Amino acid sequence: MNVNDFGATGFKENPPFWLDASAAVGEVIPAASAAGWSIAHNAFSGSIPKEIGNLKELTLLSIGVNNFSGTLPPEIGNLVKLEELYINSCGLGGEIPSTFANLKSMRVLLASDSAFSGKIPEFIGNWTKLQQLYLRNALISDTIPSDIGEYTRLQRLDLSFNNLTGPIPSSLFNMSSLESLFLGNNSLSGNLPNQKSNTLQTIDLSYNYLSGSFPLWVSSNLQLNLVANNFTFDSSNISVLPQLNCLQRNFPCNRDLPRYANFAIKCGGPERKTGDGIVFEAENSSLGAASFNVTSSEKWAVSNVGLFTDRINPAYVENTLAQVTSTNAPELYQTSRISPSSLRYYGLGLENGNYTISLFFAETAFDDRSSQTWESLGRRIFDIYIQGSLRLKDFDISKEAGGVRKALVSKFNATVSENYLEIHLFWAGKGTCCTPVQGYYGPIISALSVVPDFMPTVSGIPPHTRKEKEKTGLIVGVTLSAAIVGFILLFAFLYFNRKTRKDDEDVFVGIDYKPNTFSYAELRTATEDFSPSNKLGEGGFGPVYKGTLFDGREVAVKQLSVESSQGNSQFITEIATISAVQHRNLVKLYGCCIEGNRRLLVYEYLQNKSLDKALFAKNSFQLDWPTRFNICIGTAKGLAYLHEESRPRIVHRDVKASNI
Repeated sequence: MNVNDFGATGFKENPPFWLDASAAVGEVIPAASAAGWSIAHNAFSGSIPKEIGNLKELTLLSIGVNNFSGTLPPEIGNLVKLEELYINSCGLGGEIPSTFANLKSMRVLLASDSAFSGKIPEFIGNWTKLQQLYLRNALISDTIPSDIGEYTRLQRLDLSFNNLTGPIPSSLFNMSSLESLFLGNNSLSGNLPNQKSNTLQTIDLSYNYLSGSFPLWVSSNLQLNLVANNFTFDSSNISVLPQLNCLQRNFPCNRDLPRYANFAIKCGGPERKTGDGIVFEAENSSLGAASFNVTSSEKWAVSNVGLFTDRINPAYVENTLAQVTSTNAPELYQTSRISPSSLRYYGLGLENGNYTISLFFAETAFDDRSSQTWESLGRRIFDIYIQGSLRLKDFDISKEAGGVRKALVSKFNATVSENYLEIHLFWAGKGTCCTPVQGYYGPIISALSVVPDFMPTVSGIPPHTRKEKEKTGLIVGVTLSAAIVGFILLFAFLYFNRKTRKDDEDVFVGIDYKPNTFSYAELRTATEDFSPSNKLGEGGFGPVYKGTLFDGREVAVKQLSVESSQGNSQFITEIATISAVQHRNLVKLYGCCIEGNRRLLVYEYLQNKSLDKALFAKNSFQLDWPTRFNICIGTAKGLAYLHEESRPRIVHRDVKASNI
């Protein structure tokens, strides 16, 4: 469908159009009161009409994941109330218009996976409210602006997979609000900044040309990926990030001294041996948003980069109890490694020659498309690179396999000439992000194997001491029975836990705006088992606890009373309604948990607590008149939005100081 066809329905003067494929929603909203306009995740083509600049009440505009052509209309710069702009993977190119300097209310810009060439626009410095900036894989070049440290509210910055050069500005690492920084896959050079703010906990600098030694802040406690650089390693720092030296440029471990000619990996899970005798080694280490792992034998390694949007998967692993068909080895597909952006596997110390690579896939997160249910709308699309060469573009597992939960083995030929092999799965922003739930997108792989097309001259056996070999039989004998019992217990736990979660989440079917969901285990961990020391207070519906999610976000977890007479269906409907309401003067609802009779709400945590505490507590704030006036105005704006502007309209009914 050509986007200019909207003119036939009155695009210029009539209400704007809301059509997001990931939500399967089509609704006409009056232009005068519209806060958002979205046509994301469709197949619209053509150019963007300049009349879009007439929708001056917009606070959100989303045109991402489409097939548009041309450039961004400068008229978008007229939307001075715009707070969120999503133009990722939309097909548009060229430089971002200078009129965008007028968008001073901007909080979120997602312009990744597009052809917005040129340097980082200087006018972004005028966006003093900017919190999230994503220009990943957008053909951005030049250097990182030296004044980027002045973006005082910036929390997430992603400039990865571009053509940036020069050093990293030290001010970037000293920003008090910055939490996540992705600069990987550029051509940055120089040393790491000597200092880092305490808030910055996730850092990806992989695949650059950084050099020198490590400053004192470098630690294995961070989410830190420094793979494929030129750092110097010696006795003083080689143990700081163990075995990172193996994953520097040219992959020096076992270079020119090959030991291996094959390997097989059970991605995201424990060791598995198939009926044909192939042993797939365990790859069940805890990967995160910027992490890597090298096996103790230095035979292979894995590297992951990317932060899931909204939905957090701490282990970056997808589990399934469903039976995967079209395979003689269904045990390989019970777990899969997932990534929101870039997932790489490496073979180290391989004998040079030609190899056959087998990648084992199965789509286990979505329902079958033939079912035509809401949960079947998910689309997972990513690219496959071998030895840096694009081998499959826009790879769709379920499409290629002929359905979900069907095994697919994709085979590739590759040449190893410098004793290492690289397999790269890369998400280029296509497909869907939030169906059936948030966080289900990006590459997924269940296993892989690499075998030579020649007669190897190496043993393929890692060096062991005699003492280690003597211990092997004893260790296997002692642990085998325990492993069997443990596996049975784990299987039973996963089955009943998954069944409970699935039954509970079925009530979401048919809900247009599906809220984020958290497991009860996640929230127990976040609140330290609902520790009394984390209790913020207690209202009429239950206690509220402070918690910290895996990604570092501080949240307020409201534990609703079990005695509540409200049914699950009514509860979910109300939560879905609240989730669809977003306003700067409303506390953000991150999501909910519903497991059995447990019902919890997860809100944004506000460290200054409530107005009644500020006014009447012993250590109350000294609120001057301008501050009190701003509080009144903010409260009025929030209520006005709920009562008059939101769709549907919501009546608060409990306005008091403790709720402000």
